[in-house]
Amino acid sequence: MFIDKARILLKAGRGGDGAVSFHREKYVANGGPDGGDGGDGGSIYLVADDHLSTLTDYKYRRKYEADSGENGRGNRCRGKSADDLILKVPRGTIVREHESGKIMADISGDEPVLICKGGRGGFGNAKFATPTRQIPRFAKTGTQGESYDISLELKLIADVGFAGFPNVGKSTLLSVISNARPKIANYHFTTLTPNLGVVRVGDTSFVAADIPGLIEGASKGIGLGHDFLRHIERCRLIVHVVDVSGSEGRDPVEDFEQINRELSEFSEELGSRRQIVVGNKIDIADSDMREYFASYAKEHDLDYMEISAATTDGTRELVNHCAEILADMPPVKVYEPDFVKPERGGRNRDFEINRDDDNDEWVIEAPWLERILMQSNVDDYESLMYFQNALADSGILDRLVELEVQEGDTIRIGDYQFDYIT
Repeated sequence: MFIDKARILLKAGRGGDGAVSFHREKYVANGGPDGGDGGDGGSIYLVADDHLSTLTDYKYRRKYEADSGENGRGNRCRGKSADDLILKVPRGTIVREHESGKIMADISGDEPVLICKGGRGGFGNAKFATPTRQIPRFAKTGTQGESYDISLELKLIADVGFAGFPNVGKSTLLSVISNARPKIANYHFTTLTPNLGVVRVGDTSFVAADIPGLIEGASKGIGLGHDFLRHIERCRLIVHVVDVSGSEGRDPVEDFEQINRELSEFSEELGSRRQIVVGNKIDIADSDMREYFASYAKEHDLDYMEISAATTDGTRELVNHCAEILADMPPVKVYEPDFVKPERGGRNRDFEINRDDDNDEWVIEAPWLERILMQSNVDDYESLMYFQNALADSGILDRLVELEVQEGDTIRIGDYQFDYIT
């Protein structure tokens, strides 16, 4: 089955912990702290791969996690940073944050796109040595990498998209004008996944896509309608292929109008996209049927051409016409990210203090301070002093005094509780 949407969980690697170590060497007294920093955790990147055309691989594996960095070692040896995890997706894949639905990235270019940044390695105790703190017995733990629940959505990138009912000759047309070799047979839905082909016109070229045949109700999701229509959104130009021979027993005018209705109902922008209307199978169509649709096209001022994909009659003229129109059209649409990642650390030192009367405690909400606390060893005096200095410098203690905190009151920061002592 054709898969062009997938939901996966990504988790970047955790940074390695800094080391607590003191130099030990024969004949060297008081070597001092020499604990090295931890290595950084691996990040997760997505990169476009033109050999992929669906997101099927991500249907069977839903969770991807990068490796963590190594812990620091003595003699100021830094832990090894973990390798980044590179995931390959079809070109044109849109990455959304699942819960909000906002776009995080459009994997349309050639460069890998960072989705989850790995955690930073913690500092070893050598970094905390000062003239007044010469024997630090603490180090920082590594930070956790980013993690996201994301949705992948494939929107093919093509200059020209072939739209039309099943079995009107779209695959045959693509095969005779490009390097594509789609599967072709005389039955409905031969094409279950979009096919791409490069069409060369002199010194230039453009990419054409054979979008699987649409049916009535496709814009409402009937069949695989949404999956197919989603791919046409990227196409700069639509070549609307119609079977003017009536070989399927259908009216070509009704076919044409039905497909246009589905395009408009799916997206107003898509419904107004520039079209070339192509009457195919003229080699087996009688003159009355050809005149019937040609009169309709003239009456509605359509950009209309007749071809026979099977015999290649008129296909070169169609290719040249497409190239002329594309030369004056804007490039393929690229979706700009609108998802803002939550702030991680940095210089933001905001905090909020609330009174929880039910539990008889003061609650300090400050994610940056929680990270410092988690990286501190509260059983070690020097480490605890380091945390308390950060607490004092932040202005939190002054604010507690303004709120009339009392001696012995309980203070909660994250999962930790303290008694307030002046």
